[in-house]
Amino acid sequence: MAQLIEQPHLMAGEGWADYGLVDSGHGRKLERYGRYRFIRPEPQAMWSPHLPEWQADGEFVPGSDEDGGGRWRFTGQVPDEGWPMAWDDVRFTASCTPFRHLGFFPDMAPVWSWMRDQLAGRDDAQTLNLFGYTGVGSLALSAHGPVAHVDASKKSVAQARDNAAMAGVSERPIRWLVDDAAKFAAREVRRERRYDGIILDPPKFGRGPNGETWRIEEGLGPLVTDCRRLLDGDSRFLFLTVYAVRMSSLALGGLLAETFAGMPGIIEHGDLSVREEGEAGRLLPTAIFARWSNPG
Repeated sequence: MAQLIEQPHLMAGEGWADYGLVDSGHGRKLERYGRYRFIRPEPQAMWSPHLPEWQADGEFVPGSDEDGGGRWRFTGQVPDEGWPMAWDDVRFTASCTPFRHLGFFPDMAPVWSWMRDQLAGRDDAQTLNLFGYTGVGSLALSAHGPVAHVDASKKSVAQARDNAAMAGVSERPIRWLVDDAAKFAAREVRRERRYDGIILDPPKFGRGPNGETWRIEEGLGPLVTDCRRLLDGDSRFLFLTVYAVRMSSLALGGLLAETFAGMPGIIEHGDLSVREEGEAGRLLPTAIFARWSNPG
């Protein structure tokens, strides 16, 4: 039976050549993305900034209503079409989106590394990326075998394809699927498919390509159950991240512990975070996660 580790675990992302958390505080953060710097809202940065002044090429100014929204305000020349970036051996395009992020989630870098560690030595692993967005995680996984990349946004999947072309890995066996993640997983169960690893990064709320409604409080349990049915005793991992919800990582761990009863391996939960550059090295929390791993 999979053992639940009750003590929370911290996954801290460090900066790399093309990305870094420069400073944070007073509800904002300053980050570098390649040659550009940007300021974005960050409610969890409750402390004071270290730097007396922030210089940036752009800032996302949030909307005044509870539904979010907002706009970018630029002080420098930032290309509308985006600019190339890289993480490890994965290349992709960053750009300023209307949703305040820049086309990928840098706090996922330690997750990409962790998944690769679970598949070390494999080049035939079958993996599934649900809510795959622009595909950086799929490209990282594709070094270990075939990947099914699923996202409801046709635009996101198109950008994921473009990222694969930029990375020079278009020939790798990646299935690019515009589909509702929950419906796709349910169909895969009926097809009796299996995977060696699954990553799912569901939004709090979303809509499928045919107007399907996703609410994490209602849909997460059934989706995790279907994901469990796509894994077996020889599978290596499931990684679940959740953003912007009033929920404890222990709740996610409890969900996996119940769902994975009877499976080997361990279940861990905790916070994702990004470490500030500089001497202080403060950790900025970004999301909660739970993960199942099976060393085999």
